Amino acid sequence: MANFLRKMIENDKKELKRLEVIADKIDTYASAMEQLSDEELKGKTDEFKARYQKGETLDQLLPEAFAVVREGAKRVLGLYPYRVQLMGGIVLHDGNIPEMRTGEGKTLTATMPVYLNALSGEGVHVVTVNEYLATRDSSEMGDLYNFLGLSVGLNINSKTPEEKRAAYNSDITYSTNNELGFDYLRDNMVVYRNQMVQRPLNYAIVDEVDSILIDEARTPLIISGQAEKSTALYTRTDNLVKRLKEEEDYKIDVQSKTINLTEAGMEKAEEAFGLENLYEIENTALTHHMEQALRANYIMLRDIDYVVQEGKVLIVDQFTGRIMDGRRYSDGLHQAIEAKEGVEIEDESKTMATITFQNYFRMYKKLSGMTGTAKTEEEEFREIYNIQVIQIPTNRPIVRDDRPDLLYPTLESKFRAVVQDIKERYHNGQPVLVGTVAVETSELLSNLLNKEKVPHEVLNAKNHFKEAEIIMNAGQKGAVTIATNMAGRGTDIKLGLGVVELGGLAVIGTERHESRRIDNQLRGRSGRQGDPGVSQFYLSLEDELMKRFGTDRIKVFLDRMKIEEEDAVIQSKMLSRQVESAQKRVEGNNYDTRKNVLQYDDVMREQREVVYAQRQEVIMEENDLTEVLMNMIKRTIGRVVDSHTQLEKENWNLDGIVDFAGSAILHEDAISVDDIKGKTPEQIKEYLYAAAKDVYETKASQLNGPEQMLEFQKVVILRVVDTKWTDHIDAMDQLRQSVGLRAYGQNNPLVEYQTEGYKMFEDMIGAIEFEATRLFLKSEIRQNVQREQVAQGEASHPGETVEEQSNTSAKRTPVKVDKVGRNDPCPCGSGKKFKNCHGKNV
Repeated sequence: MANFLRKMIENDKKELKRLEVIADKIDTYASAMEQLSDEELKGKTDEFKARYQKGETLDQLLPEAFAVVREGAKRVLGLYPYRVQLMGGIVLHDGNIPEMRTGEGKTLTATMPVYLNALSGEGVHVVTVNEYLATRDSSEMGDLYNFLGLSVGLNINSKTPEEKRAAYNSDITYSTNNELGFDYLRDNMVVYRNQMVQRPLNYAIVDEVDSILIDEARTPLIISGQAEKSTALYTRTDNLVKRLKEEEDYKIDVQSKTINLTEAGMEKAEEAFGLENLYEIENTALTHHMEQALRANYIMLRDIDYVVQEGKVLIVDQFTGRIMDGRRYSDGLHQAIEAKEGVEIEDESKTMATITFQNYFRMYKKLSGMTGTAKTEEEEFREIYNIQVIQIPTNRPIVRDDRPDLLYPTLESKFRAVVQDIKERYHNGQPVLVGTVAVETSELLSNLLNKEKVPHEVLNAKNHFKEAEIIMNAGQKGAVTIATNMAGRGTDIKLGLGVVELGGLAVIGTERHESRRIDNQLRGRSGRQGDPGVSQFYLSLEDELMKRFGTDRIKVFLDRMKIEEEDAVIQSKMLSRQVESAQKRVEGNNYDTRKNVLQYDDVMREQREVVYAQRQEVIMEENDLTEVLMNMIKRTIGRVVDSHTQLEKENWNLDGIVDFAGSAILHEDAISVDDIKGKTPEQIKEYLYAAAKDVYETKASQLNGPEQMLEFQKVVILRVVDTKWTDHIDAMDQLRQSVGLRAYGQNNPLVEYQTEGYKMFEDMIGAIEFEATRLFLKSEIRQNVQREQVAQGEASHPGETVEEQSNTSAKRTPVKVDKVGRNDPCPCGSGKKFKNCHGKNV
């Protein structure tokens, strides 16, 4: 272990030396750039572009290009990047993460690699955690890029598809991670080329990379549509669970945040719903509703996990404390909370497109990011994204006083001490930033300060629109600001006049977050650029983190110290280490959750890439898709003939082949058993294929030229692919929920998911080709064919979910097909009813 640590430290030193050498090279261009006129400096952009086109690499252009941006920043922004910012910029260009402390100027650092990579003309995405920062940075840094002759676009939720397309076609695009992911999914749901907004993914710099690629990676992005289900069951199960008693009817496992019915609870549920056995297979839907109602009532807490405003349940982001506009919990949990709160229950949704942040961002040719706190998650960045974390030295030494944690026996005694500390600092004029984990805590503290007549600002999920303004003023003399731990991330707190002499900004944490990075972010608000400051965390034995992971050890520790008084306090580095140990366990659990999400999504990723690539080929095709369709027809015929001629010749099911041909290829009277009797399977295939070809050519002759033929081909293929694919995604979603139970049978759920998922995908491909064959060869030709967007809906994260209304319009396709009855034999000849075979998802 010691050798491993030594090796890591030596590697960091070696990397910093390399960065120093390149920074020296950039410095050599400084005086030459200073002597250029504005026009000459702007002219460097076209010069670099020309050199790049002639074969010079971006690495070779780096020293001179960075020097140009540095000089441009001085003239346009009045800022001149420090040497450490040059080093951070090089790390970003290399596709890694420079860990730079708060106040070290990460926004300015990013301008250099952004400019350099934009010279390729392939686009650069700057990704921020919220729309405020995307808008602010695109405006402020946009002045610099525009001065240097590059275009800048802003992509936010309120933009129209046309505005989004223009933003993506700019040299540099500012956006949020959610918007980028949803645009990618939506682009793979549209049916016309000109409806797409994104270009191929080239280079992304992710601001606050730990928040986006780590914290938010536990929940995938989802586009969902309406599922027609009754809401009555949510109300009934909610009414029942509200009557249940803890310990007697249900038990909560605090550590894992799970809840289960006891035998008595099961009996009450069976009595309420008139059942003999609640867990019979036909009661699966009811038990699912029961579980979600229990979670909603006894695990999900109002003003911590969510707030209720204007009759709506709104999710609070546990990491930022912000309201997650438009997001919904999936799997019926949101509806269960709506039932609990007595507000209108909205319809459930069905998954139509999904991707994890991990798999979205891994599609970029090059990915990098910046943050002040990434070292604790270094292993995850390396394993999942193949990105290294490089710690960049601060421009000036950090002089902030980070004090050991204070531990109190109860919440009440802890908050008394917190209020007293704030009150004293306020009377001295020292600004105080108080970090809380939940909205509820910030309001409790606000009430206590009001009683003590201490004026203050509260920044939480309920008024986050004032966030930046409040945070910017948090360093003024006498300012007291209560904020959720991550609020205002990306906004610098600058100290007001006379604050340095008072000891700088005091940061007070009212409890430890489950992630050490979030605590470090809060601490890092103070002591920027060598300013003085102090940070202090107050804990109690009744804190959530302590209850879940730290209670026994720390109680033993307290007993040993013989502390019994109500207001007793203990300050010890040993205690801080115990707390960090608890946090490491939570972080480990969270990493496992994210890894699990990714492993399951990797199965979908392979399937998604196949379907999306083929979809793109169809949409982009400008000449003819005859070969694609004829191959589908050939494979469909092959599958049907093979399945009916597997047995001995006398047992071949020729009637099944004839039924298939009559329902999917020809008029039902056009072929009989006599036509194929005596032929080998290969001859039957050739016979049917030739017949299909004749029908195909007849269809082609009914259309007005190749353009209309191509459009008709696209209508058929896209309609079938999208219908089957969205049903497949939903089926995979249900499979994933069901395979978890197989662990009880000593089976690995992931292996089961991979095996069955592959088989389902193969079946889906067969169903697509069968349906495309039937739809094209049996449809009634109309002249005014238009493509139809099958998959439409809302965007969301499951478990802890996002939803936003998709504004893509759909056009109906006038295609008429001979109808197969639900209970008729399947035309493929499998012997099953149509509804149980190829009609499953129709």
